Amino acid sequence: MIQRFFKPIIENPLNALLPLAVVAVILNLLDVSPITTLIVSAIAMIPLAGLIGEATEAIATTLGPRMSGLLNATFGNAAELIITIIAIREGLMELVKASITGSILGNLLIVLGMSMLLGGIRNGVQRFDRERASSDSLLLLLAVTALAIPSLFNQAGHGIRDDLDLEILSLGVAGLMIIIYALGLFYSLRLKSGPMTRQSAEPVVHHKAWPMRNALLILLGATAGVVWLSEILVHHIESATVNLGISEFFLGVIIVPIIGNVAEHMVAVRVAIKDRMSLAVEITVGSSLQIALFVVPVLVFVSLAMGNPLTLVFNQFELIALVGGVLIATLVAADGKGNWLEGSVLLSLYLMLALAFFLLH
Repeated sequence: MIQRFFKPIIENPLNALLPLAVVAVILNLLDVSPITTLIVSAIAMIPLAGLIGEATEAIATTLGPRMSGLLNATFGNAAELIITIIAIREGLMELVKASITGSILGNLLIVLGMSMLLGGIRNGVQRFDRERASSDSLLLLLAVTALAIPSLFNQAGHGIRDDLDLEILSLGVAGLMIIIYALGLFYSLRLKSGPMTRQSAEPVVHHKAWPMRNALLILLGATAGVVWLSEILVHHIESATVNLGISEFFLGVIIVPIIGNVAEHMVAVRVAIKDRMSLAVEITVGSSLQIALFVVPVLVFVSLAMGNPLTLVFNQFELIALVGGVLIATLVAADGKGNWLEGSVLLSLYLMLALAFFLLH
């Protein structure tokens, strides 16, 4: 029975990194170098985030397509949500806002770009559901525009009298965004396919070896592990950034999104290589939508409850990067076809932005 429980975990090569979670805890207890502890805890979090996703898929497969959409929407970005909530508690607001920007850009540029590049090299021109990709991209563009409203008003300098006004505006935008998210989820679940769910006809994996009880235990254990490691990671961020000579902003915009989403990113690339580009596009765009319409509002309301209000005020470069990234991804998806050249363009844009983020202080 024990062998049956651990078999699906052992079969995933990524889970070979799981012992690093214990190493990270030991390093933290021994007060080893903040850089070493941060790096080890970050790497150890990757397989745990992957296990959360796999356990969610296993539970969803048992419960059926409607609950599958709801569970995927709820737990799709659980690891990153945990990290950012702990960062809010520690007052690292720039890290939180940078991770929001990085998650959306990472999904649309590096993951979609890598999927189109490798899928195009393997299969040539790949076709995907043009109508759904366009509608999802339009919804994402609207979501990013909503995210930009508090920043634009703040920079305009008219109508915003003080920080309280910014908090009220951020809360209002967050409330409307989560209403849009709920409506979109309701719409998707009624149709069994929509902007908040994956097509039930194209499952990513089958978890026949994961009974419901095992999947629930793995989900709870992996979530607890992510919480513990997030505490360690956030605790060492300030010391590590000073020693490494990088900004907290760069860490949030590049590193945190990779930690929380690398397992799902690998799934998108893998299905693209198998010539299932529609599913790859759904994963990347859907994950970005969940960040913008669900994770962001949750963070705004949670931060208010924790006494560290998060205002949706991004710097000018973040706004330009977000709007530009979404527009280019929308144009790439508009024709319902993808190839390796378009993938290369998306990846190149991400690397340019990453370099700029690295130099931005």
